[in-house]
Amino acid sequence: MVEIELDGKKVEVAEGSMVMHAADKAGTYIPHFCYHKKLSIAANCRMCLVDIEKAPKPMPACATPVTQGMIVRTKSDKAIKAQQSVMEFLLINHPLDCPICDQGGECQLQDLAVGYGGSASRYDDEKRVVFHKDVGPLISMEEMSRCIHCTRCVRFGQEMAGVMELGMSHRGEHSEIETFVGQSVDSELSGNMIDICPVGALTSKPFRYSARTWELSRRKSVSPHDSTGANLIVQVKSGRVMRVVPLENEEVNECWIADRDRFSYEALNGPERLTQPMLKQGGQWQTVDWQTALEYVANGLKQIKTDHGAGSIGTLVSPHSTLEELILAGQLTRGLGSDNIDHRLRRAQFDAAGEGVRWLGTSIASLSTMQRVLVVGSNLRKDHPLFAQRIRQAIRKGGVLSAITSNKLFADREAWAMTVANATVTDSAQWVAALGRVASAVAQAKGVAAPISGVEADDAARAMADSLLGGERKAVLLGNAAAHHAQADALLALANWIGAQTGATVGYLTEAANTVGAQCVGAQPQKDGLNAGQMLAGGLKAVLLLNTEPVFDSAAGAQAAQALSQAQMVVTLSPFKSNLEFSDVLLPIAPFSETPGSFVNAEGRVQSFHAVVKPMGEARPGWKVLRVLGNLLGLSGFEYESTADVLQAAGVTGNVPAERMSNATLAQPAIAQGALPEPVVASIYQLDGIVRRAPSLQLTADARRALEQAAAEQEVLA
Repeated sequence: MVEIELDGKKVEVAEGSMVMHAADKAGTYIPHFCYHKKLSIAANCRMCLVDIEKAPKPMPACATPVTQGMIVRTKSDKAIKAQQSVMEFLLINHPLDCPICDQGGECQLQDLAVGYGGSASRYDDEKRVVFHKDVGPLISMEEMSRCIHCTRCVRFGQEMAGVMELGMSHRGEHSEIETFVGQSVDSELSGNMIDICPVGALTSKPFRYSARTWELSRRKSVSPHDSTGANLIVQVKSGRVMRVVPLENEEVNECWIADRDRFSYEALNGPERLTQPMLKQGGQWQTVDWQTALEYVANGLKQIKTDHGAGSIGTLVSPHSTLEELILAGQLTRGLGSDNIDHRLRRAQFDAAGEGVRWLGTSIASLSTMQRVLVVGSNLRKDHPLFAQRIRQAIRKGGVLSAITSNKLFADREAWAMTVANATVTDSAQWVAALGRVASAVAQAKGVAAPISGVEADDAARAMADSLLGGERKAVLLGNAAAHHAQADALLALANWIGAQTGATVGYLTEAANTVGAQCVGAQPQKDGLNAGQMLAGGLKAVLLLNTEPVFDSAAGAQAAQALSQAQMVVTLSPFKSNLEFSDVLLPIAPFSETPGSFVNAEGRVQSFHAVVKPMGEARPGWKVLRVLGNLLGLSGFEYESTADVLQAAGVTGNVPAERMSNATLAQPAIAQGALPEPVVASIYQLDGIVRRAPSLQLTADARRALEQAAAEQEVLA
């Protein structure tokens, strides 16, 4: 540790730290623009100049290493005058268009100009003009004349997103931040550039000119998309969600969010919102009141149970639903006497009941410090952008990443925007054999018997084994495609064997916001009920669909519509007009922004949130709809007054206990004979109904690429 004196106070910081770090530790604010705690140091704005004793001139606090006994003054005349001079230079070419700037009210330059800027400018000549650029549907670069060349956006792309999409061209007053050769900004984390831009150069294209920052109410929430459980601040005006930005939580999402967390809010106010209950009568949809719709559903379920038995009723739930909705959906289904409930809609192989809750196997924060990682069956960057960002940081610190994947998920090493040291790219049907070769290499190195006989290690497998046998902090992570694989149990068994031999943790990246939560509260068959694959094969007489569209959300795909059309009654509970082809009843439930609820992320962290706006139209929180339906059916245990009552009754009092989470399996690894179906994995902007209906996200390069790929696959099938 090094001790320095900062504004008369003694401060101890680690050797190699900068003066800025010491100031942060002491709680002393030093004005700055280019410095950001998560990015490398650029020292190109010079706003953080401070007075250091014995230094001939002011020094940048962000780029000056501390030395023993250093004396720093941040408020001396010398420091203040230096900072005021830098501010004057920054404002020479700035357009000073605060009244029309979208960043007005939350602009770092505007705030600091109040304290360090002059009351008048000495500059009389023309200001420079930088022409706007079109870089895609998410980020607006309409006013690049405001750019102060802090390069935060450039460094974010290089270091956090892993893709240098922006850079600085030309020199001197002709310098510009731009993409090159007319490219767009396509990173799945690109929206964070808007947050870290200290001026109004980069702004949100969907939000642009829709509200002033001081008009917005700010409310905490949690992302309903992937399993990170990113913490959000949802900004509201006149009962509408206007913008979503990150809420800093170092243990979960740090200070970043993915673009689908940020821009999916557009769907919440979109034209496809379902705002009134609807019944299909004579093939035509009619709007009805809640009483009529719920009585129709309750009477229909009673009649079908009487005529065909409870086993003819099934419930398919989305793992993006809240914990409370999943609890009540299970309670309702089992109250009717059926065990037919499942959230694993994209699975090809289903775990035996009671094998434990599949989870990440480690904390999310620990991914940033992993020394060795083996990822199996994942398009890591697109499936889990924030997990990928953490692993990218681990690699920057010397970590080694290996991958077993397919061409469809990998394409090339650059597709992951990080260094993949060892990769086996093969058809998904060969993943068990590929992982078996890694296990054989580990067995050979340790002098033990391999879990699969007759499988010889190749060079790639030996490289992966050597990697996992080194280092201290290491993990074997199974992706969405591995979880949905026809031999998912064999992959898990091999991963567990490798983990036991190498000391690596083993876990699933887990697909959705509540994949772990759905397992915890039993939103899958517990005894002899039908799983999702069996239910979507047809044969049910009554089906409840909670927040899901089986045609898009299940492995059955288009065949799901045919199977569900055979049922006597299909009830869809959704925020959107969906499943119109085969549903008989549509019940409008509130999305995450309009209902209180809880999600359990990949590490088992329970995160509860409140509604940020009132439900649109006649929509109601899903847990309330299920509660009333339970009452109309005469089922016991549906007397809840709040979501807290639902959680308490289900025994959810905190994070998921460690003893409940387990990735153990009784399966024995074996290589299957014959053809296997391709695992069904949702593309980044097709993951759930909200994302699918966000116009700006559907205009991105990733969304267009997914549609083209789907169209090509349909042609092959045809």
